[in-house]
Amino acid sequence: MTELPFVPRERLLKHQQYFQHVHRHTYLKGRFDKITSVAIPLALAGSCLALIGRGVYNMSNGIGKQA
Repeated sequence: MTELPFVPRERLLKHQQYFQHVHRHTYLKGRFDKITSVAIPLALAGSCLALIGRGVYNMSNGIGKQA
């Protein structure tokens, strides 16, 4: 007995042709890859820079010191 495939062969061939002929970087070829490879790291870097800037401001002005 043969097992049925998860995806029909025509759909698989269509996806293979798409991914083989797209002229972008490999990690940006999928639908949501721009979100996971670009947007999330940029958001993390931006929040880190904001928190570092806030800490430098607080230290230079003596705000939030323990008694």
